[in-house]
Amino acid sequence: MNPLAGQLNDTLKADSPFIYDMLSTLGKELYFPKEGILSQSAEASSQAKKYNATIGIATENGKPMHLKVIQDSLSAFQPKDLYPYAPPAGKPELRKAWREKMIKDNPSMADKTFGNPIATNALTHGLSIVADLFADAGDVVIYPDKNWENYELTFGVRRGAEIVNYPLFTSDMKFNSDGLREALLAQKDKGKAIVVLNFPNNPTGYTPNVEDGHRIVAAINEAALAGINVVVVTDDAYFGLFFEDSMHESLFGELAGLHNRILPIKVDGATKEEYVWGFRVGFITYGATSSTALNVLEQKTLGIIRSTISSGAHPSQTFVLNALQSPEFDTQKAEKFQIMKGRANKVKDLLDSGKYGDVWEYYPFNSGYFMCLKLNDVSAEAVRQRLLSEYEVGTIALGEHDLRVAFSCIDEAYLEDLYDLIHRAVLEVKQG
Repeated sequence: MNPLAGQLNDTLKADSPFIYDMLSTLGKELYFPKEGILSQSAEASSQAKKYNATIGIATENGKPMHLKVIQDSLSAFQPKDLYPYAPPAGKPELRKAWREKMIKDNPSMADKTFGNPIATNALTHGLSIVADLFADAGDVVIYPDKNWENYELTFGVRRGAEIVNYPLFTSDMKFNSDGLREALLAQKDKGKAIVVLNFPNNPTGYTPNVEDGHRIVAAINEAALAGINVVVVTDDAYFGLFFEDSMHESLFGELAGLHNRILPIKVDGATKEEYVWGFRVGFITYGATSSTALNVLEQKTLGIIRSTISSGAHPSQTFVLNALQSPEFDTQKAEKFQIMKGRANKVKDLLDSGKYGDVWEYYPFNSGYFMCLKLNDVSAEAVRQRLLSEYEVGTIALGEHDLRVAFSCIDEAYLEDLYDLIHRAVLEVKQG
């Protein structure tokens, strides 16, 4: 059990022993990470007055980035599209529109058999559905060493799964497909593995190239051929934000129908793609080739939704549907893409300029909301604290030397000042 969970349990037992006795085993194991992204972001929200590059949202001119087609539409709907309960699986029109969008964005899915997207309360809910349906205590869940910390809570703490990490990058900073392959084949005796593929990656902002994508698919197929049942989750939270040479499609399309021992599951949503983080509209889509299997999986998923949230928010689904159907949607989304791409390119230009010397390296990034600095011989947490206390700048410390910076929420004009301040803080920490 995590020490933080133990502390919470001891406090509750001393204060309210009857409530403590009501907790399930899972309830006793849950905790809120004091050193995680959410807690660091909360700390930054009160101290980072100059720049707060902690939260995975995009901003523009000091305000949350948004599409005009959504902002203008908040009072433009019939009561029937706002106030009644949405069906547990989501608005049928929205599910249809999202399926059409997925095929448009991922041509490799066009001739594949897969289920109708089921609406979720954003992506974390979709991932928890996967965990509930497929992860038992002792089952292995495989994802890289640079990952979103909520995977540990979702699969490890909530379901008791065994987490197996492999290095995301090789020594020459390429995607480590051999590491994934070895981690998969090591599960032959268990006969089952769950793999999470998150591209663009949080925290590094990295998406493999097409060739590496093929290697990932080959590694998964090799595991299936070896007799391992593989549940593959494509966490496509930042899908579409591909700024350089990389895959531009989800691997879900290549995995669908590949082998009967492989079940691909696509978890995605409007949250990051359409800049509507607070709307909490996501989707889960199964890639089984049998319509019978797809129906069973949908019914089991609806059982989970019914027993937890009952159904998702109807207004949010209506707003997203309206945006997808608007003739201005693609143009407005392209405009925001160019802003995000400009920020990513600006950061890369700054880091490649030589002005910061050798105090850090950076992990490859070509997509998404974030990038990660690898600080040389200095504590990332010490730098984070220095940035907060001296410069009112918020960042995220990950591990001993990695510092995550969300360029998504810093206007391009201020990025050089931001990295200048990070550089200054690193030098100050080095000097003691």
